[in-house]
Amino acid sequence: MPRTRPQSKETFPLGPFTVPRVWVGLWQLSSNAWGSASAAKIRRAMARHIEMGYNTFADHYGSAEILYGQLKESLPSPLEAVGATKWCVFRQIELSRSVVENAVRERMTRMRTTTVDLLQFHWQDYSDKGYLTALQILQDLQNEGLISAVGLCNFDAIRTDEICTQLGPGFIVSNQVQFSLIDTRPLHGMADVCQRHNVKLLTYGTLCGGFLADQWLNQPEPDLYSGVLTPSQRKYLDMILKAWGSWALFQSLLAVLRDIGDRRGGLSIANIATRWVLDHSFVGAVIIGARLGVSEHIDDNDRVFGFRLTDEDNCAIEAVQALSNGRRMITLIGDCGAEYR
Repeated sequence: MPRTRPQSKETFPLGPFTVPRVWVGLWQLSSNAWGSASAAKIRRAMARHIEMGYNTFADHYGSAEILYGQLKESLPSPLEAVGATKWCVFRQIELSRSVVENAVRERMTRMRTTTVDLLQFHWQDYSDKGYLTALQILQDLQNEGLISAVGLCNFDAIRTDEICTQLGPGFIVSNQVQFSLIDTRPLHGMADVCQRHNVKLLTYGTLCGGFLADQWLNQPEPDLYSGVLTPSQRKYLDMILKAWGSWALFQSLLAVLRDIGDRRGGLSIANIATRWVLDHSFVGAVIIGARLGVSEHIDDNDRVFGFRLTDEDNCAIEAVQALSNGRRMITLIGDCGAEYR
């Protein structure tokens, strides 16, 4: 039976685009550790997502840009898909117009496009204020038509505010950061900055590598070094156990989410965890990683739309969160993106 496009997909404006509030994350293409599939099979999976209304793809790792470019070139209309890629500066560089433009044009070549839809910018060393110079050049390139929209990636609240203030309203449209029921750091400062400058968060880690899911309810604590976990799961299990709380408390959270899902006709734990993030007005979209051609959850993702959590739901969730270190994680780890610096 053919799939039909859902009618209740939530969207939001991002620069010149109108995009869905659930994006397809492509970081799994960086390694076979997540499982592997042929390029043709991956492109077919991407096309299925577009058919279902999930037409926005994010990340630049591995062959992600190349596969996206091949897909977009094959579409009847290139406007059917939106690609969000990155330019990451991890070490000190000699900034110039040509250096920045070459980085942008490399993205364009790999994605087979004449304009980068959304370029997300990451700068590793805050002590080097070159990020402001780089962004000013990106602003020039946007004005010249090489970029449609510019966002940030893993910038903290202080620098996001600084950048938006110096470069003017409307330039920075987004900041890609980690945000979930476990990692609530964006609530402490970042939310206010986003509201003040009309910036939307594009959130990853929303399902903690798949731990916020029914398959982990009533399961024993996994061995971090067993070799059966994906790289994402090892990262988020470490955060759950060492920064947030304990496996027992995490099980209490899963039980609460399962109860909320049952009251709503059997929605999944992942649905409720995703909806909690989407219910925050400063969030534009959640980026849900898909092991394209290996493991996808298109139909389940559809179910995050068409409802909001009630006060009762949020109180039940908050009762568990209050027992965790969630509110102190910003002092334990640092603000958004600090774990990568």
